Amino acid sequence: MTSKLYERDIVAWAKQQAHALRAGLFDQLDLQHLAEEIEDVGKSEQRELIHRLAILIGHLLKWCYQPTRRGASWESTIRTQRAAIARRLRRTPSLKHTLADPDWFADAWSDGRDLAVGETGLTDLPENCPWSLETMLTPDWLPDEIKVLTDAET
Repeated sequence: MTSKLYERDIVAWAKQQAHALRAGLFDQLDLQHLAEEIEDVGKSEQRELIHRLAILIGHLLKWCYQPTRRGASWESTIRTQRAAIARRLRRTPSLKHTLADPDWFADAWSDGRDLAVGETGLTDLPENCPWSLETMLTPDWLPDEIKVLTDAET
């Protein structure tokens, strides 16, 4: 019964499961789906963290590669994302392991780079992150302009 409800209406299923837990009706719990949903909460937290890091990266790249377009909006977004990342790491310290994972960080870099490319049209952004995570999360740090060499200069 509970598995069918899970498939039909996950919100009603969640309310039913919460009620059963609170009432101590453990024999009515849908343990398989409960375990999956609990794991998904962790994955959701990881996705949120990486999403915020990607936005931060995208705006740092725009700041660095388009110095003439810098403005309060970009700076505000950078500040907001840093604060949100710091808050999330304070509330869920185990997420620090996610940021230390090279694959997760590579995904965040790729997403942030894609964001910057999509918003600027720039095609000469680095394939790999030129900054450390610690540097990017430093509250007042902003990247310097990177001089992009033309073919004639190389």
